[in-house]
Amino acid sequence: MDNMGNKLKIFVSAYACEPNSGSEIGVGWHWILEMSKYYDLWVLTRLSNKQNIENWVVDNKYLNNVRFIYYDLPLLMRFWKKGMRGVRFYYILWQYFSNRLVKCTMQVNDIKIYHLLTYGNALWPASKYGQKQFFIWGPTGGLDTIASEYSKYYDLKGRLIEFFRRLIVKTLPVNYGFNRRCKNADLILCKTGFTKKRIPRKYQDKSIVFTDVAVDQDIRKSLFQTNDMDITNYLTVGKLDAWRGFDLIIEAFELAILKNKRINLTIVGDGQDWNRLKKLIYSKGLSNHIRMTGKVTMKEYQQYMNETNVVINAALKEGAVTTSFDAMALGKPLICIDTQGYTRAFTNDYSIIIPQQKRKNIIKLLRDAILKLTDQKIRKELSETALNNSENFSWENKGKEVYNLFEEWYQRSI
Repeated sequence: MDNMGNKLKIFVSAYACEPNSGSEIGVGWHWILEMSKYYDLWVLTRLSNKQNIENWVVDNKYLNNVRFIYYDLPLLMRFWKKGMRGVRFYYILWQYFSNRLVKCTMQVNDIKIYHLLTYGNALWPASKYGQKQFFIWGPTGGLDTIASEYSKYYDLKGRLIEFFRRLIVKTLPVNYGFNRRCKNADLILCKTGFTKKRIPRKYQDKSIVFTDVAVDQDIRKSLFQTNDMDITNYLTVGKLDAWRGFDLIIEAFELAILKNKRINLTIVGDGQDWNRLKKLIYSKGLSNHIRMTGKVTMKEYQQYMNETNVVINAALKEGAVTTSFDAMALGKPLICIDTQGYTRAFTNDYSIIIPQQKRKNIIKLLRDAILKLTDQKIRKELSETALNNSENFSWENKGKEVYNLFEEWYQRSI
């Protein structure tokens, strides 16, 4: 791990970065794998990720031009954190206290580029020293909001979360930390068009929309299965947050079942919205058609993906993006709501993309999409097209995009 080459050096802040994982943690890992093909990397991540990373490196004998730097807060400052509980406050402290480590590492190794990769939330801080270098920020997001038309159906906690999120976004013009990062950044990668619109006008020329996820080719090694039964199986995956639109799918299923009772839905995931969704399913008499699995292992998730006919992602902003790209890799038609982000990689040739609009209209369009994809012929056509297009959105191609983008913008500065 000590034999670094003569490639351009980049310091990467990757709090969430671990092999064989999904969601943002897995995305961070894929970025490191691809960037390592073109750059010498120093990657700052959590100490809790060390064992899995080192085991992967030993097994794969790869990443010789990457140095991992592990840092966690002292036990007395993190005993209260468990899983995602308290992650925001912990991350803020982690960035603050690791700043000296960032500065020392970059100075000793003469590194001029600082990349804040994960967490990709524009409201969360970055290294004070890193921002003073050539600063690549993102892909970042977290500035998309949910209209009260949707959130009024959430439980109290969900409504409060969305109320304060809207309030925070409205106060962005006077948010010192956010505006400082916008000013200091040399390149801002925005997950969605909505996020880009939130960047102050005077910094728009250095911000671009750039999706953070790609197709994992390894998942294509799984068996591609088709279901020739008369029952059509639908799958939706993600942390059970209210804004992810699981309630929209349930209400759409209620309408769809009035016309076709041979459809089933599996909801994979766990989270704070579990009880509300469970009650909604029961109140609508859908228990025989909709099941909730709770949290599952990666192996179980892949099995569910293999066995389903259609994947649905009704998140109203960037969410369950990895699952959507996995659907493409496996040739599963995707029904999704346009987020002006990852959905740019999908077309109606192999998915059904629903524009954001009034809640009741989205539910009806979801119902129509569900019923449309009960037709095996249509599903087969979309599946074949998805498979054919998946290679265009591979991680390898994403890595080339990243390289070309970084080279172009860095050359401008020297």
